[in-house]
Amino acid sequence: MKTLVIGASTNKERYSYKAIHSLVDKCHQVVAIGAKKGMAFDISIETEKLDFQAIDTVTLYLNPKAQEAYYDYVLSLKPRRVIFNPGTENPAFYILLAAHDIQYEVACTLVLLATYQY
Repeated sequence: MKTLVIGASTNKERYSYKAIHSLVDKCHQVVAIGAKKGMAFDISIETEKLDFQAIDTVTLYLNPKAQEAYYDYVLSLKPRRVIFNPGTENPAFYILLAAHDIQYEVACTLVLLATYQY
């Protein structure tokens, strides 16, 4: 299963970085998009909305306003689910996802991984 992290950071203190680390540690395939190019735990952070294939999960680390620029992009990837990490809750996006038969969870990726619920 492949996970796309949107809002990825090279800063080791950021939760998006920690999530990438944990996903890789648990043998998940990871691709990432962030505001700046760079590396997060051996994963290249892209700044463009690339046409990634076979995305199972999108995990968000962007505030609701910043997510608006990604609505169509995320829908076009047709992921199985989208995870809204703490601080990213967005009821307007939930409605769009549900209309496209995409599951969503309001949860913490790090907690899901740590408790084997990912």
